[in-house]
Amino acid sequence: MADVAERAGVSTSTVSRTLRGLSTVSPEVRARVEKAARELNFAVSRQAASLVTGRTGTVAVLVPTLNSWFMGSALSSLAPLLRAAGMQLNVYEIPDMAERTSFFEHLPARRNADALLVFSFDLTDEETARLDDLGMPVIYVSQHVDGRPSVYVDDVAGALHGTRHLLNLGHRRIAFVQTVGASGFSFSSNERLLGYQQALTEAGVPLDAELVVSTSVGSKRAAAESLGTLLSLREPPTAIFAEQDEVAVALIWNLRKTQIPVPDRISVLGFDDQPLADWFDLSTVAQSPSDMGREAGELALKLIDDSGTEHERHVVLPSYVIPRSTTAPVAPARGEEDREKGASSP
Repeated sequence: MADVAERAGVSTSTVSRTLRGLSTVSPEVRARVEKAARELNFAVSRQAASLVTGRTGTVAVLVPTLNSWFMGSALSSLAPLLRAAGMQLNVYEIPDMAERTSFFEHLPARRNADALLVFSFDLTDEETARLDDLGMPVIYVSQHVDGRPSVYVDDVAGALHGTRHLLNLGHRRIAFVQTVGASGFSFSSNERLLGYQQALTEAGVPLDAELVVSTSVGSKRAAAESLGTLLSLREPPTAIFAEQDEVAVALIWNLRKTQIPVPDRISVLGFDDQPLADWFDLSTVAQSPSDMGREAGELALKLIDDSGTEHERHVVLPSYVIPRSTTAPVAPARGEEDREKGASSP
């Protein structure tokens, strides 16, 4: 740094401010310092800087998968926010139990990050206690954790409003399709089921366990099997609320393949508002993982600075129903339809 300062004709503190991206350096001086740094092949050593500041300049992220629209959207908004603050992003992906056991045994984020963001994990009490011992801010994202900073959508409220949308269209036989096998995501799944049940109870509609079925994401065959279970009931549903947009689209594909029109015979509602939902004109409950990632990043930066920030703060983001072409008023029963046709005949 002293060599860069000498070549640029500035102090070492000016070099430090420049290379940290602070706005207190004029454009002319910044250009001189950056030119000198390039000529000398100089780069800031974060390890050396951490010895002085006690900080690594890194925020770690713990995720169950990177192969999802939600994670991609959240990290795409989080990364530039951290970059603008001079921070790096380090991602730990834990797709299976072996990786999970290893992570919590060794805690590689310890001393290698200034904060940890935990995305959509259903942690055990022991795992949560291990993270409490990291000695850094731990922010839980897309989930509510009592007594700890959390950023999330109220999945119960979102599913409640989505089910109300179907109820207001006259539907009373409303099925709910859950996902299984999505590691780490059962927190949202359980919350959405609860919201669905609350809406039915509020409307005086009895809960029917036969109307709640499970499927796996990304499998047309699994969606077909779940759909077959619902259509073979003595009284099939007139509407289906799918826990994720991908599942809703798979259900619609199978319904149309079997010549059951959507929404004329069965309405379908999703949850998320992925780009996929817009392409298929799917009615859905929208959430914004981009906003979630941004809010989590801002909260992490505040907690790292510890500027009086509430360490048990909860940021609850809104969700809202977007009605499109896959939901419509409940179709009349076959007998009623025939009677109506007869009544209107000359």
